[in-house]
Parts: sequence; C-alpha cells; structure tokens
Amino acid sequence: MDLVIPFSAAIMSADGKPGDAAALFDRVSQSIKVKKYSEALAELNTAIEADPALSEAYLRRASILRQLCRYEESEEGYRKFLEMKPRNSAAEKELSQLHQAKESLDTASNLFDSGDFTKALEHIEKVVLVFSPACSKAKLLKVRLLIATKDYSSAISESGFFLKEDEDNLDALLLRGRAYYYLGDHDVAIRHYQKGLRLDPEHGELKKTYFGLKNLLKKTKSAEDNANKGKLRLAVEEYKAALAMDPNHLAHNVHLHLGLCKVLVKLGRGKDAVTSCTDVLDIDGDVVDALVQRGEAKLIIEDWEGAVADIKAAAEKLPQDMNIREALTRAEKALKMSQRKDWYKILGISKTASMSEIKKAYKKLALQWHPDKNVDNREEAEAKFREIAAAYEVLGDEDKRTRYDRGEDIEEGMGMGGGGGGFNPFGAGGQQFTFHFEGGFPGGGFGGFHF
Repeated sequence: MDLVIPFSAAIMSADGKPGDAAALFDRVSQSIKVKKYSEALAELNTAIEADPALSEAYLRRASILRQLCRYEESEEGYRKFLEMKPRNSAAEKELSQLHQAKESLDTASNLFDSGDFTKALEHIEKVVLVFSPACSKAKLLKVRLLIATKDYSSAISESGFFLKEDEDNLDALLLRGRAYYYLGDHDVAIRHYQKGLRLDPEHGELKKTYFGLKNLLKKTKSAEDNANKGKLRLAVEEYKAALAMDPNHLAHNVHLHLGLCKVLVKLGRGKDAVTSCTDVLDIDGDVVDALVQRGEAKLIIEDWEGAVADIKAAAEKLPQDMNIREALTRAEKALKMSQRKDWYKILGISKTASMSEIKKAYKKLALQWHPDKNVDNREEAEAKFREIAAAYEVLGDEDKRTRYDRGEDIEEGMGMGGGGGGFNPFGAGGQQFTFHFEGGFPGGGFGGFHF
C-alpha cells in the first residue's frame, strides 16, 4: 500500500502561512522552472523536517540534486524514497540516470586530462548535461573543452549563458575572457579579467592570465615600434620573444609571424623570412601580404619559380593591387633572367670586370677548349668553345653588355646549337670559320684557328 501523505500544518507556503503538500510541490516546480534551485531545496528540506514521512519530497529533492550533479546527496535521497516506496519505476530510472551521469562526468574529466577533448565533449553533451542540466561543473568543463578544441565562439556563448545565471562566477569570467583572447579580441578579454579581479584581486589564474596578456601586448608593440624606427635586428628579437609567450595564440601570432617576415626580408635573410611567412600561411592561407612577402623572400634566396608562384597567387586574390602586379613583374623578370646563360660565369669573371679582363679570360678559355687541342673529347670541346665565343660576343661589345646587364633579351637569334641560323663560331653547313685574336694567343704561336 502507498503511504498516505498527511496534511501538515508545518508545511509552510512562501508567505509563511500553512499550506498543503500540493501547494508545496507546485512552488518547488515553479522555482525549478526559473532555475532557483536553492529556494526549491530549502522548501523541500523544511517540509521533510516537518514531516519525515513526506516521501514525494525526498524524490523531488533527489531529482534536483541530480540535476545539480550533487550525486552522493542525490543517491541518498533516491534510496530513502525507495525504502519508503520499493520498486518505484520512476525513482529507479532516475537513479540509473544518476549513475550514468556520474560515470560520464568522471570519464569526461579523465579524458580532458589525457587530451582527448572531442571524446570528453561527447560525454558531457550526450550524457551529463542531459541528466544533470544544472551541473555547474559539467558546464564549465564543457567551456574548457570548447576552448581546447578551438571552438571559441561556442565557448563564448556557453559561458555567456552561465554568467546570466551567475554574473559573478569567476571561473566563467576567466574562461569567457580566454575565449575572446584566442579570437584576438583582447580588449573584451581584458574587461572580463578585470571584472573577475575586482571580485577577487588575489585570484591566481585570473592574475596570471591578465598580466600575461598585458605583457604580450607590450612586447608586440615594442617589436612593431622598433620595426617602424628601422631597428630591424632588435625588432626580430622582440617578435621572437612575443611569439614564444603563447605559441597557441594563433589569431595573434599570425600578425607576429607576418611582422617578423617583413623585417627579415628587409634584412635580406631570405631563408628565415620564407619560414616566417610560411608560418603565417599555415595559420591562414588567405593572408595575401604573406604570399607577397614570401615571394620577395624567395627572390632573395634565388628561388625564382617559387617567387613567381607566390606573388602570382597573391595577384589572383587581389587583381587590382598595382603594387602586387609590379612585384609580379619583377619576379617574372628575375625568373627569365635566371633562365638565360650567365656569360660572366662562363668566362669565369665578375660582373664588374674590365674589358681587358674580359678579353684575357676569353683568350685563355678559347685556347684551353680549342677543338684541335682536345682531340680525345672534341665534341665536348666544341660545345664549350661555342659557349665561350657566345659569351665574348655579348660581353666584348659594350652596347650588348649594357643591354644584357639591364636584363634585356639579346640572346634571340644567337643560338647555341648548329640549327636556327644562330651564332655559331664553326659556321653552318661545314663552312670555314676563322677566329682571330689581337696579338695572337698568350705565349704566341697561333694567329688564328681555322675549321
């Protein structure tokens, strides 16, 4: 038989007047709807003290405690109710849900500690907050997990809901500020930290996070100021120091890497600049300035094709930007120049060599590679001799040399092979070709070569 719930004058209404059990439970339900769990529990505790046989009060209290994830107290309440009403299916079901929620909360906490954030989030959302929707511990853990999985916008929303219920919750202020921080909205992050510190000036984590952000902004400004003042080497050190402060702060570090890349380009440190700009693009592949700067860095290290590819990609993103188009023209010209013959290198001279040095180098190499002097490797010698003669044709002529140094294309029509009617010291079709040197070769003995 069900226990009869006696009317008790000790069950008080909200205005302090006697009432019945139905009115009590109605008030409790209304308190739960507006999430005033403390008031509901207080009423139920008062009722139980007044009438320990009021079984429904134990069930209601156990249910509220389960929703708040006060699991040990909740389980005690369910068991007390089941002693009074054995095998009650509703109570048994809720007790089972309690066990599932408690186990999932413990599992989620362990997964969080081990770094399996996605799995932990599943336990929180699909189990804990279904059976314990008012669990502050689970809600805060969910926000931490959202931050860990870089879902900062959701973390802001979830912590915002939490703060609507408890605007002075220090953990929620800290976490919401941290989410804004990782989105790069530093001003809003600072306001959250400051509010928390006004509530508790000695809160260790809030102090650490707040002053850490202030130091990061200070270091960043120092790096930018030094770069603007032309103190490039000092700027490099400041940028690196800022980047080391929080490697996970991608929204801010993308700007630090880009600033560092620009300074390294100005310093001519192409290889390091390529690395820094690649770091930018790894974070955000749409940063056009990083493509341009990486292209400039690749020009420094003579990666001509890579430079053209990067700057061309930037030009496709911003086709109307004339500065990018000019940079692309320079890169394409550098690529084209890199693909032509380096006549200076062929003659083994510097780009500042005098005309007499050019002639001297030419005569020496022509003698060394003359086919008649290289009977055993005549084919190789003829090819070398052609290159040497072509180099001298350009560099031995002041006008052609000037045009060549400017990057003009003067090689068309010269040719290096026997076809096409281009320049060929051996002539075409077996015709005779004679090379004459002023004063003969060094050492005398040859006034010219005949083929």
